[in-house]
Amino acid sequence: MPLVTSTEIFKKAYQGNYAIGAFNVNNMEIIQGIVEAAKEERSPLILQVSAGARKYANPIYLKKLVEAAVKDSDLPIVLHLDHGEDFEICKQCIDDGFTSVMIDASHHPFEENIAITKKVVDYAHSKGVVVEAELGRLAGVEDAVNVSEKDATYTVPQQAAEFVERTGVDSLAIAIGTSHGAYKFKGEPELDFERLKEIQKLLPNFPLVLHGASTVLPEFVDLCNEYGGDIPGAQGVPEEMISKAAKLGVCKVNIDTDLRLAMTGAIRKQIAENPKNFDPRKYLGEGRTAIKEMVKHKIKDVLGCDQTV
Repeated sequence: MPLVTSTEIFKKAYQGNYAIGAFNVNNMEIIQGIVEAAKEERSPLILQVSAGARKYANPIYLKKLVEAAVKDSDLPIVLHLDHGEDFEICKQCIDDGFTSVMIDASHHPFEENIAITKKVVDYAHSKGVVVEAELGRLAGVEDAVNVSEKDATYTVPQQAAEFVERTGVDSLAIAIGTSHGAYKFKGEPELDFERLKEIQKLLPNFPLVLHGASTVLPEFVDLCNEYGGDIPGAQGVPEEMISKAAKLGVCKVNIDTDLRLAMTGAIRKQIAENPKNFDPRKYLGEGRTAIKEMVKHKIKDVLGCDQTV
């Protein structure tokens, strides 16, 4: 099975009231852990590459690793650009064989966001590639994304409907209270589900996306801290909130921080308990296993997309 776009898997997800996991990838072990989990749970996948991942791993290597995952798994897999900052980077990824790109012009005024997004959509659609855009701004830090709390804005439902109509975009990332990074909430976690319901009402059957949706699972935070980490007070989006969002039109849930924490915690533990070991396969293998088990949990218990392939 070749790489696919998200069109059909989003259609099934919307109808089935579940979401697809969009997992950020940076190296072989992360990809292998994610794909092994999806194979066992029979789930479609979105493997997404950020600007930071492209800089770290080289796009050629990442593309070949994802192609290997497709061949190994025979699952429907989307190769997606996460947070493309301009038309040029989106065009480059489309020309390189990505099946989905995100243009993030959310930091621009509304009309400029529309113009930039429409340009990407026109080019992508001419090549059979789908486009995700963003309206509203999430706070937090992740790779090239850095938005302060004072600059964060929630998505206006009426603007969302206008934006989709005028751009022809295929999915839309909305801001309802999630944020990037490991410190998503200072107090009680809260998402604006009434805003989500209003957006869904205005955009029926249209796939919505949640960025900054890692749960920051306490067991991995604790594991990191126990073995020398310094991540005090980290807090993410409760899993029951993600599951609820999936029943209200959210078809794609981005997960990155949870991957980082799972892998880092496992590697820290392996190195601390085996100080004489200098074989990277030993500790990277532990990280891969931790990612696999965490992703299986997300697919089955949170997103509900298991046994859908």
